[in-house]
Amino acid sequence: MDMRNTYRIGTGAGFSSDRLEPALDLLRHGKLDAIIFECVGERTLAFGHRDRRADPDKGYNPLLERRMRAVLPLAHAAGTRIITNMGVANPRAAALHTVKIAAELGLTGLKVAAVTGDEVNHLIGPDTHLLEPDCRLSETGREMLAANAYLGIEAILPAIEAGADVIITGRVADPSLFLAPLAHHFSWRLDDWSTLGAGTAVGHLMECGAQITGGYFADPGHKEVPNLAYVGFPLAEVSADGSATITKLAASGGLVSQRTVKEQLLYEVHDPGAYLTPDVSADFTQVGLADDGQDRVRVSQANGGRRPDQLKVTIAFDGGLLAEAEISYAGPGAAERARMAGDIVAERMDNLHHSNGPTRIDLIGVNALHGSAVAYDAVAQDVRLRCAMRASSQEEAETLLWEVEALLCCGPAAGGGYRGHITPSVMTYSAFVDRGDVQPELEIFAV
Repeated sequence: MDMRNTYRIGTGAGFSSDRLEPALDLLRHGKLDAIIFECVGERTLAFGHRDRRADPDKGYNPLLERRMRAVLPLAHAAGTRIITNMGVANPRAAALHTVKIAAELGLTGLKVAAVTGDEVNHLIGPDTHLLEPDCRLSETGREMLAANAYLGIEAILPAIEAGADVIITGRVADPSLFLAPLAHHFSWRLDDWSTLGAGTAVGHLMECGAQITGGYFADPGHKEVPNLAYVGFPLAEVSADGSATITKLAASGGLVSQRTVKEQLLYEVHDPGAYLTPDVSADFTQVGLADDGQDRVRVSQANGGRRPDQLKVTIAFDGGLLAEAEISYAGPGAAERARMAGDIVAERMDNLHHSNGPTRIDLIGVNALHGSAVAYDAVAQDVRLRCAMRASSQEEAETLLWEVEALLCCGPAAGGGYRGHITPSVMTYSAFVDRGDVQPELEIFAV
């Protein structure tokens, strides 16, 4: 591997609450040019808007403080650029807080960039078409919290060109976080679809952290993964043509193999021949994999076509209150008693309390995940009943909890271990907007 013509990029997080230690290991020992913390999903974005409504200075990733205090000194010492979407619904506040942390740590000479412009509330109206429910926004009957477009590398590149050491974004397409520093380092043209497709394949493989180093791959007895308790995060050694070797630190747990790479390559890909991002229509159908040593897999031959004319938008809605209550049944006939108890709660919520929404009944240990699919309850001896609903009022939510707790004495027999809680909930739907209507913005703060 020609290190002079190789860009080393690591994953610091693959979701909002990912572990911190593997990222620190990569910063200490990975000789990284850049590390990417990918921390935004549709639900976490919606919760970010909910948090920002409650406090205008919040709305960014709750772990930003802990992560930045740990990674800033290491990245500063190693000369590693940090790129992250931990800004969630408030990138500017996240950047300002990062500046404050850096100052407290005594770090100087840092540039922290906030990339905004993904919030496109002004482009969304009552007649906006929502994809999943196939209806107009006005037909949902719910309050919109915010709408965010998936930005691409054009939003991040100006920050890199300005020399930002830390780049904090909101909603950016996951692979774009990786593609931007690669495109800058290798001077890729923004219409070089083939190379951008190859770089997007690298970003897609890296974006979920330990999923490609054995975490989501592990299945005891079928797919063994060593030392999973200390699974490492991946790093990619990327060449100028967009091909790359995916690997990990030798001392970390987990593994990188053709099988882990194949699983991640197809993860959440609607069409391997046209995986749409803001930057390119990536084509993974001809990707070649080759072993390149222990825990090293060479990835090549990804391709791409012209980028879409529209950008995907996540629209967040207030989902009301989520009421959840549980109670356990054990011993012979546990599943039958739990099922009876669930039927009682559903009937009373519907016929007596005239609830506005359906009550979901799950028998944990019997059918909580599969629902109406095959139920494995023939010999169930320990079942937990879960009753839940999306309530339209505090009173309705409290009523569900009351009904489940009442089962303790009102039957069936031998229920115990009641627990209930009420939490705010969110919902998200998707739409499209024209690319030209979305204008990314950049602010840079110096430490």
